[in-house]
Amino acid sequence: MDLNAGLGESYGSWTKGDDAAMLPLITSASVACGLHAGDPVTMLDTCRAALDLDVTVGAHLGYPDLAGFGLRALEMTFDDLFGAVLYQLGALDGVAHAVGASVDYVKVHGGLYDRTVRDAEQASAVIAAVQAYDPGLPVLGFAGSALLEIAREAGHPVFQEAFADRAYLPDGTLLPRSQDGAVLFDAAAVTERAVRLAVKGEVEAVDGSVLRIRPDSLCLHGDTPGSARLAGAVRAALEAAGVELEPFA
Repeated sequence: MDLNAGLGESYGSWTKGDDAAMLPLITSASVACGLHAGDPVTMLDTCRAALDLDVTVGAHLGYPDLAGFGLRALEMTFDDLFGAVLYQLGALDGVAHAVGASVDYVKVHGGLYDRTVRDAEQASAVIAAVQAYDPGLPVLGFAGSALLEIAREAGHPVFQEAFADRAYLPDGTLLPRSQDGAVLFDAAAVTERAVRLAVKGEVEAVDGSVLRIRPDSLCLHGDTPGSARLAGAVRAALEAAGVELEPFA
């Protein structure tokens, strides 16, 4: 099982998350590429640290929305989104190359993530850009999403992720962050969900129903309070349950 987290989200003198504490605990780092979060120096530092710890680097692609941290759904034309994705891929790939690392997968972020679960046009723009940049680049995303289906049809290796620290609705989508209980902070609850997902391939929705998900990766959010504490507890619980942790890409 892979453990991934979104990192590299600081900007200038403004710090978000605790990347130094998170990196030793995960196996894949989805690094912000400068449009929804991050900046060139942060990208450099994150890629260098990931390489030192043998953590796989992925491009975390978001809407061009620094003010909203990429959490807002933007109306973008196919060409505008295509260009924004290419821009982010090129930026992170160049930075990673400079420090001896590589970009080994892509994942979308926030508002773009939620949008491409259902929106085939925006998902197509993302995958068209990834395809133009690197036809063999793996795509990590939400199980059953339009993004993964379009990526699969385009010939990209696709991998499914599940969330140990987010609440699920009965239809298999995530409870919106605007609603109470969308993000889970209790270590016992998060670790129990992580082990259940990894071992049994299932998670309990907010109404008590059981959803079947076979994830290749578990996502832990690096920007939530106490994220490193949660990640440490999840990793320890998975290892105690006999789950081998390794990058999916």
